[in-house]
Amino acid sequence: MFDGKKILIGVTGSIAAYKTILLVRLLVKAGAEVKVVMTPAAEAFVSPLVLATLTRNKVLQALADGDEWANHVQLGRWADVMVIAPLSCNTLAKMANGQCDNLLMATWLSATCPVVIAPAMDEDMWHHPATKRNIDIVRNYGNQVIEVTKGELASGLFGDGRMAEPEVIVTYLAEHFFRTSELEGKKVLITAGPTYEPIDPVRFIGNRSSGKMGFAIAEEMYLRGADVVLITGETHEQLAYTGIQRINISTAHQMYEACVAHFSSTHIAVMSAAVADYTPVETADQKIKKKEENWQLSLTKTKDILYSLGQEKKTGQFLAGFALETNNEKENALAKLKNKNADCIILNSLKDTQAGFGYDTNKITILDALGEEHSFGLKTKKEVAKDIVSFIISKVNA
Repeated sequence: MFDGKKILIGVTGSIAAYKTILLVRLLVKAGAEVKVVMTPAAEAFVSPLVLATLTRNKVLQALADGDEWANHVQLGRWADVMVIAPLSCNTLAKMANGQCDNLLMATWLSATCPVVIAPAMDEDMWHHPATKRNIDIVRNYGNQVIEVTKGELASGLFGDGRMAEPEVIVTYLAEHFFRTSELEGKKVLITAGPTYEPIDPVRFIGNRSSGKMGFAIAEEMYLRGADVVLITGETHEQLAYTGIQRINISTAHQMYEACVAHFSSTHIAVMSAAVADYTPVETADQKIKKKEENWQLSLTKTKDILYSLGQEKKTGQFLAGFALETNNEKENALAKLKNKNADCIILNSLKDTQAGFGYDTNKITILDALGEEHSFGLKTKKEVAKDIVSFIISKVNA
């Protein structure tokens, strides 16, 4: 996502500057080229040597160094985006009033790239009317603001004013500046997680799906430019990007209804949820007490979502299903591919170590309707999601 991107980091005099070290590290690790400009006050909080080592670029601190001039105009034109993190109350005031007494301010005033600010200060400073006015002024200049969070502050107080965490800033940059256009204009439907089929108010039939794979696919589709709807069963997973529409369901019937409602306007659908095959015929209104020595539960089949969508599929729609198998893996997956009228089946096996439910890793084979087989080694689910999305893009754009 950040490969080849140029990011200019501005650091000001705030205790939150220690977080800039991790921010720079994350951006460099993600493939970005990073340069750092510091105010004179920032050096008291973070070492220029550390930031220079991480970025492999000289940290710039002064308009002139001996007989050498720091070209602030070129810096602002070099970057794809400029991020001031942390932004102190003092530098915020300078920005609001257009002061230019250090290299960072000179760079900001001449920058032609987008600018993102991540303020950091104590709670009373953050809530002061002057600060609120300055934030509004700077925002009206066109700068984007990553809001402060609530937490423990350097003063020992607990409240608003903490700089956003580095991971949040990286996610913000990815979502707002570096999405690609490969799937621009495409609507994508993803299902994820388990379904819970209630027996009574406290018990249900379920499975061990965590939803991690489906969430990773949804996020990768979104980063490739798609308009994404994620229909998910109950899970602890959280989406990194606010632009993804999330629909929470509990039962197989609820997932079926949500999928049918969205499928007609969908270009690509990936059914990665672990949907229950059976649901209780009746659900008790009250908790069932343990009385009988033996107790039988009557079950009935749930709606087959992948099959139903396969019957509705029109020319131009791409439908992918998942198959988690324990035996005769390929044979079962190929049968599912044919019977469900899918364009591909993504197969994984519980025989593979560290793959399947609950793990952060997965190992897949994609079987497509043309009879081709594409196998991938064990990877993180985020990397697997990239493989799946790249495969689907190659088919959709073929």
